[in-house]
Amino acid sequence: MAANSPGPFEVLRRWKRHQIRVPVRLVVHRGDLTSRVNGRGTELNEGGMCVFAGVELNNADQVELEFTTPYSPEPLRVWAKVRNRYGYYYGLEFLTENAGEREQVERFREVLRSATGNA
Repeated sequence: MAANSPGPFEVLRRWKRHQIRVPVRLVVHRGDLTSRVNGRGTELNEGGMCVFAGVELNNADQVELEFTTPYSPEPLRVWAKVRNRYGYYYGLEFLTENAGEREQVERFREVLRSATGNA
């Protein structure tokens, strides 16, 4: 395979992936118990992101994904669903059921892009 040619899965993807390295936090709700797990965002695209986190999640689990910017004390939060898993790497799909959630996800992506130089 040539150095600049896409990998076998790149042709099948809906959106281009951007390599990132940002600290994130997963908020996992299980019944009355809520846990917060630090992780690292490793890839970002229009529909979601890949996160490495030391937590046991299953496909279809829903979590809150947080990113704290250096200039804001309040983290940005979006809902996401686990779509796939490889070890402790999780493919998360952003959930956008209404206009407010779509705006929040777009703001989340924009802040992550600018924080990582993928603007």
